[in-house]
Amino acid sequence: MKKFLATIPRPFVIPLFVIGGILAGLGVYTIYMSRVHTYASDDPSACINCHIMTPYYQSWSHSSHGKWTSCNDCHVPQDNVFNKYTFKAMDGLYHSTVFTFKAEPQVIRPRDASSGVIMNNCIRCHTQLNTEFVKTGMIEFAQTKEGEGKACWDCHRNTPHTTVSNISSSPNVIAPMPESPVPKWLKKIITNKKTQ
Repeated sequence: MKKFLATIPRPFVIPLFVIGGILAGLGVYTIYMSRVHTYASDDPSACINCHIMTPYYQSWSHSSHGKWTSCNDCHVPQDNVFNKYTFKAMDGLYHSTVFTFKAEPQVIRPRDASSGVIMNNCIRCHTQLNTEFVKTGMIEFAQTKEGEGKACWDCHRNTPHTTVSNISSSPNVIAPMPESPVPKWLKKIITNKKTQ
């Protein structure tokens, strides 16, 4: 560290530490306020940290899948932990970029990579139904793109989000509010100041 500091002109050392401290503080604050830790869990309420997802959360919570699944059961790979969190991180970064720049479409639908994961999870959960009862077999999403079959949601259109889940058609949806990021000790100080 001393060698590094010796290479920097003396008048720039303190401003460099101040700027570095400000950047580090803003980084920690951003991570805390965006509730990054919740995205490592399987809790569906993490999805509504971003208000854009509220109509999708509500339609899922009122569907038959809402009682038995979480968002991650359908939307991330379940073959191993590494694939699960790698996909979740890549998809999350894509979503946060789109939402940060206000580039989201009115109707959010999965991209091809997500559709493949979703269809694999449909098949994973409903294997017995697909192979023993209705005998539809199991195909990959890529095969549906080639016209070799249908995706699960081509027939099951309202499972679990319905075709009307979008930002415009459900502007006043009700979903649980994310927990406040303000620490309890700070809330207590603020409340005490207001009563004085």
